[in-house]
Amino acid sequence: MTCHTLLLRFEGPLQSWGTRSRFRDRDTEREPTKSGVIGLLCAALGRSREEPVEDLVALRVGTRADREGALLRDFHTALEVRRADPRAGTDTETSTRHYLSDAVFLVGIESEDEGLLRRLDSALRQPSWPCFLGRKACVPSQPVRLPDGFRSGEPLEQALAAYPLLRRPTSGEERRRRRAEGDQPARLRVTLECRPGEEGEERSDVPLSFVPDKRSFAVRRVRTTFVPRPDKIAGEESTPCT
Repeated sequence: MTCHTLLLRFEGPLQSWGTRSRFRDRDTEREPTKSGVIGLLCAALGRSREEPVEDLVALRVGTRADREGALLRDFHTALEVRRADPRAGTDTETSTRHYLSDAVFLVGIESEDEGLLRRLDSALRQPSWPCFLGRKACVPSQPVRLPDGFRSGEPLEQALAAYPLLRRPTSGEERRRRRAEGDQPARLRVTLECRPGEEGEERSDVPLSFVPDKRSFAVRRVRTTFVPRPDKIAGEESTPCT
């Protein structure tokens, strides 16, 4: 069977992709999680938390870190939080939340079902609900949908390696300055969901249910590799995202 890939742009001032968050400590991975990607697709489709997600879970997900971003820790204070026991009144809750600042990712979703990818591409053109990058406070600064993001007949690995670099178009002088400062890595980090039988790092980020009181996740395996940095920059020779 032929595999197809839909490529997306995840870019924003803040992103957060937790897999191990517990109580007052909210973590983030260094790249988007599968649960976060599927949650964003559900928002674009207008799919409620109670609806099944088996068709989206079957998608194979990969990411390319075009800009790694910096880890950011925020000490968060919430005032007048209600307690489960109404007689206890309200209290102040503190938590530590971790984010990626100024990161840019090329995200790929692979499937043999061309129709499903086409429907997702159409939904991202006009999302039913706002899309966010891991948490509702993390809004994209650029459109998630790429005008040329559907790659017919391209498997995930090939699509992630070949697509132009996701950087805002800059002047020649600015590009020369970035190269001089070492802001142009020769290789980009790619995280790929393993195929059945492949070895990789376990990650508990496959959503089985988004129902608030019945949220559950399964484990998948991912592997990390590197690809050469593309010479072309997205947007310099193509139509800007709309």
